[in-house]
Order: sequence, then structure tokens, then C-alpha cells
Amino acid sequence: MNSFSPPYTPYSRSVINLQEKGFALLRSEDFFSVSEHSLSDWQNLALSWNNLDEDVYLKDGGKYRKRKHASVIVTDKSIETPAYRPHFQPISYNALHGGMNRIFSPCDDAFLKHPAMYDLLMQLGDLFSQVLIKQQPKLSPWFVEVHQFRIDTAHGIGRPTPEGAHRDGVHFVAVLLVDRKSVTGGESRVFDAQGPHGQRFTLENPWTLLLLDDTKVLHETTPIQPLDRNHPENSWRDTLVLTYRQEGFLEANV
Repeated sequence: MNSFSPPYTPYSRSVINLQEKGFALLRSEDFFSVSEHSLSDWQNLALSWNNLDEDVYLKDGGKYRKRKHASVIVTDKSIETPAYRPHFQPISYNALHGGMNRIFSPCDDAFLKHPAMYDLLMQLGDLFSQVLIKQQPKLSPWFVEVHQFRIDTAHGIGRPTPEGAHRDGVHFVAVLLVDRKSVTGGESRVFDAQGPHGQRFTLENPWTLLLLDDTKVLHETTPIQPLDRNHPENSWRDTLVLTYRQEGFLEANV
């Protein structure tokens, strides 16, 4: 696997790259174009990452991950927010934390209903539909799970993906880097699901957006460590992860 600087994709080629390579990486200015909102709008939303709750399901006993979670249904005209439902992944996709219903603190209503979030969810739904339109002319709604993550180093090394390289069992995944404060590591790795090829790069600039075709690639992020080992509590990596799936949400009986 070769190592590269971030292989940014112009927004105009994002659909083509997803179709041909299985991923596209957008610069912050392209992310703002996609979301149709400014930096100030997203900085306002980013404050909510200071109020995430501990992930109590980590099987390694770690206390490095805080999160909130929600589910929404995106059509070409609206977004529906159903009652809170657990997050579930089959063991075949997540060998470490799969096979169980995980109940997290729900994302705040103000966060989900913020115009920037609403428009991002809609625009990504439209973009992903463009990727599939030749294969599926009649597209169903997108069943989307929203994950706010903070990985910190207050208690030691932080692991963004303790399960390792994986797929999420959906059609598409969007990973938005919200903040990266005083950390080393956190290298993103994208692997061809059907072969040995892959790329690795580090997301260092906030508001960089990584788009993945989950049917074609696996992904992982390496552990982070604090730059200042005397104050590890001041180091973290914040992301927004959105998973888009057709044919309904992943449920325990699937």
C-alpha cells in the first residue's frame, strides 16, 4: 500500500471518483459548497462536540471515545426523524462491537434541525443517488445514521476505529473532520475490498470531507497520541460520520 499526501478530489469529479475508485476526498472549500453553508455556520455547530457522552460499549475498556447518535430518513424532498433506535452492526461487518444493539445519547434536536446539517444530509443524498442512478433508476429513500465522535487522549492512546479495517454494511459513508487538536497519528486508510490496493493519508485540515463507497472499499483510522504528553487531556479528534443505506436501517434480525 502506497502512502500519499491527501488525494483531494475536485467536487466536480466526486461522483466519478466514487464510481471508479470507491472514494473521494474533498477540500474544505468544496465541503462548504456541498453543504451550502459557511464556515461560521459549521463553527457554531462544532460547539456541540463539547457535550458528547462516553461510549460505554468499548470492549477494550477504553474511555477515549465520546459520541452521540441519531437516525434519519432522507428523501429528495424532506428529512424524517423517527423515534430513537439503537445502533446495530452485524458481526460480519464489525467483529469487535457487532451483534448487539448499542444505545447512545441521541444527537440534540437543535443539531439535527440546524439548516447546515439539514442541507448537508440532503445534498449528500442527492450526490450518492447520482453515483447509483445508472444502476438503480428508481431510488428508494436513504436511511441515514448520524454519528458525532470525539476521540481523545486524556486516558492514553485514542482509537478512532478499534475494530480495525472494516465496512459498515451500508452503501455510502461520509467522514467529516470537524476538529483536530494537538494530536499525532490518526492516519486514514482506504483499502480496495476486492484486492490488495489502498491509500493512506492524514486528515489535518478541519472541514475536510471523505466520501466512501462502502460496497467497494474498507476503511480505518490509526490511533492518535497527544502532542503534549504533559497535558493529554487537551488533545482530541472530532468527526461527523454519516452512513447512507437503502432498504432500511440495519437491524438486529438482519
